[in-house]
Amino acid sequence: METLKLTFWILLAVVFYTYVGYGIVLYLMVVIKRRFSKPVPELQDSEYEPEVTLLIPAYNESDYVAQKMKNSFELDYPKDKLKICWVTDGSNDDTPDRVREYEGVGVFHRDERLGKINAMNRVMPMVDTPIVVFSDANTMLGKESIRRIVRKFQNPQVGCVSGEKRIFDKSKDDAAGAGEGLYWKYESTLKKLDAELYSVVGAAGELFAIRTALYNIVEPDTILDDFIISLRVAKQGYTIQYDPEAYAIESASANVKEELKRKIRISAGGIQSVVRLRALLNIFKYKTLSFQYISHRVLRWTITPLCLIAMIPILTVIAQNAGLWEPNLWSFLFWSQAFFYVAAIVGYVQENKQLRIKLLFVPYYFMMMNYSVIMGLFRYLKKEQSVNWERAQRAA
Repeated sequence: METLKLTFWILLAVVFYTYVGYGIVLYLMVVIKRRFSKPVPELQDSEYEPEVTLLIPAYNESDYVAQKMKNSFELDYPKDKLKICWVTDGSNDDTPDRVREYEGVGVFHRDERLGKINAMNRVMPMVDTPIVVFSDANTMLGKESIRRIVRKFQNPQVGCVSGEKRIFDKSKDDAAGAGEGLYWKYESTLKKLDAELYSVVGAAGELFAIRTALYNIVEPDTILDDFIISLRVAKQGYTIQYDPEAYAIESASANVKEELKRKIRISAGGIQSVVRLRALLNIFKYKTLSFQYISHRVLRWTITPLCLIAMIPILTVIAQNAGLWEPNLWSFLFWSQAFFYVAAIVGYVQENKQLRIKLLFVPYYFMMMNYSVIMGLFRYLKKEQSVNWERAQRAA
């Protein structure tokens, strides 16, 4: 029984560290850094306006072309230094034709659909600007986003800059919006601290930029292209920085079913990324970057969901031995765990019945995220995850 108790505490420590503890440790490390090192002032050269390519990969996004182009033309950056290009491989609606209606906008199209990363690999050798910004077709950028991102590149140590993904706060987004929005707010806080400590560990695909010269051809079956591209830039010795005021905004998934579909794909890609970026696990070589990468990403995509599963039978056995109905620590932990899972189930029922007690969407979304990792693991092992775009429906 003592072995089971020790195992439980280890599992609980891993779960706690992954979702809460790392944030605390990260904050303390940043506070210490602020106290014992001089802050490096951000360069503010108003004349630093290099040419930039805004690259928009799209698959059957005809409904968003007009809105995306209007948004792109309104960005606060010199028009003669901002090249707008779409790559629309495989689109069989009128997306390419609608984009061609706009003068001066590049359109790279092939009828064959081989997936987003293949399209990007094909087009990137044609990009002739020092900085390339990637943005999804269905996300709208803040007016100053390009300018704010470019400003970070004045530091020669910066190789990649990530913007922030923001979720429309609409009541109709239900569990998907409540959970996803809260998740991204927490992620934004961690990214700010990660960037201040050393480097962000991964960019948001909705909006990120790299030095064009640092782009290397990515394996054609890569699922999380944004994550692989940005971490390989960091692997070359550059940092990934973050500006929350450079943002891309989109609606939450239409419902949790759609969000689950997206999360499973991300999870399968996350496991694939851990395998392909295994060199970054060498903390003796990559030091702070490895610490951040393992703490912020690897644990979430590998052992932590398995720890949650293992805790259920282990805690049940321990609590039964200690007395489920007796006032002791183990019965308290058992019933707390049970209450959390019941709340997640109630959140699921609410979503399906269109009820609106959003507090219960948080445990539901948390469990859905970890369930998606397990399903993503199976998909990865079975090689069932397609590299092609899988568009989740978004709330209107």
